[in-house]
Amino acid sequence: MENDAEIKKRSVTLSGHRTSISLENIFWDHLTQIAKSRGLSLNQIVNEIDQKRDGNLSSALRVYVLQTLEGS
Repeated sequence: MENDAEIKKRSVTLSGHRTSISLENIFWDHLTQIAKSRGLSLNQIVNEIDQKRDGNLSSALRVYVLQTLEGS
């Protein structure tokens, strides 16, 4: 059983470049579910968020998940 608060690093491709992102498991789980519900891959939704962010990508992903869950 995975710990929701445990940090997991995943690799994604942003603008043609591979990069690693560290997030808690619970955020990866919700981000994956949100992407699936929108018919997107995890990489596609991370790219979409990356294009709109001003600050840190990990923070932008967490905020996106929370805002999406609040709107549900």
